Parts: sequence; structure tokens; C-alpha cells
Amino acid sequence: MFGICRYAPILKIIDERWDNQLHRPLHATTYYLNPQFHYEDDFKDEDAEVKNGLFSCLNRMVNDVNERNKILKQMTDFHYARSMFGCEAAKNSRKNMLHAEWWDFYGDMTPELKRFAIHVLSLTCSSSGCERNWSSFEMVHTKRRNRLHQKKMNNFVYIMYNLKLKSRKGKAKDVVFTFEDIHSNDEQITEDPNEENVQT
Repeated sequence: MFGICRYAPILKIIDERWDNQLHRPLHATTYYLNPQFHYEDDFKDEDAEVKNGLFSCLNRMVNDVNERNKILKQMTDFHYARSMFGCEAAKNSRKNMLHAEWWDFYGDMTPELKRFAIHVLSLTCSSSGCERNWSSFEMVHTKRRNRLHQKKMNNFVYIMYNLKLKSRKGKAKDVVFTFEDIHSNDEQITEDPNEENVQT
């Protein structure tokens, strides 16, 4: 009993980190659209957090209201396994195919939902973009250069990144990017701090 009380603050930090990182609209949407989970008996069909996440993600990723309404109408066919979603081949391949491929193969009757589902399910949960960025900063921020200001570090990384691009492109000329131009796919994953957070 004493041991549990002693580690309670640490366990609380772990739980908060878990909630902050894994209870996101994108995770809820992926869970909802994943055919492997959606048709299981323990699927959380009546979970408000999952549906709020789905609607929040849909509003954020699909700007056209008409397309959004079509997706919502087509969602019932997917949920109740109607049309191609209910055929024997689709049922048998729910756990055998990659999820985006499953949607590409069986989502033809619901084209807008198919496009949205493939977009969501094709996003990778990876830290490789961050790791590339960290490795660039590690090469710049060494023991000798440990007092660099942020702006100067950004400039060094910018130069280093462009030199790598130039050497990779061979003799291609005028290939220059600013530090802000370096593209990242995490805009779908991170939350907009100005947007109201959907929580239950």
C-alpha cells in the first residue's frame, strides 16, 4: 500500500501523458474507420468521445460542406455493412488486408467516404520527421557551439538542409528552401491551439 502511494504522482503524470497524446480526434477517427475494429463485438459504437473525434476530424480535414454531408450519409452504409461493405469478400478480408487497401477495394459505392478514409488511414504514426529534425539540430548544437541562440541555430540548420538537398539533387541549380518551407505531415496530427478541443 505504501509503495503505491509513493508512486501515485508518477502514475498520474503517465496517465495525463497517455490521455493527452492518445485521446485525439485523429486517433478516434482511425479507430472508427478501421474495418478490423469497427465490426468487432466490443467496438465502442455508443462512445461519445469516438464520435466527437470523428466529427471534429471530418470538420477539420474536409472544408467543403456538401462533401462533408455526403460523407456523413455514406457513413451509415459502412457502419451497417451495406452494399459492398457487406459482401462476403469484404467481410473475409477485414483483418487480412491493409486498411487503406480495403477501403480502396470495397469503398467504390461511397466515393467521398472512401477518399476521406484512405486519407486518414494512410497517415503514419511515426516520429521519423521529428528524429530527422533532432539529428540536424544535434549536428549544429555541439559542445563547442552550445550557447547558440535559437535564430542562429535555425539558420545553421537551414544551411545544412539546403546543402544536403543540393548534394542529393546532384547538379540541379536554384534548389533553395527556407527553414519554414520544410514540409511536415504532422499538420493532421497536431491540434490547432486556437481551435476548441473536443473532449467528453
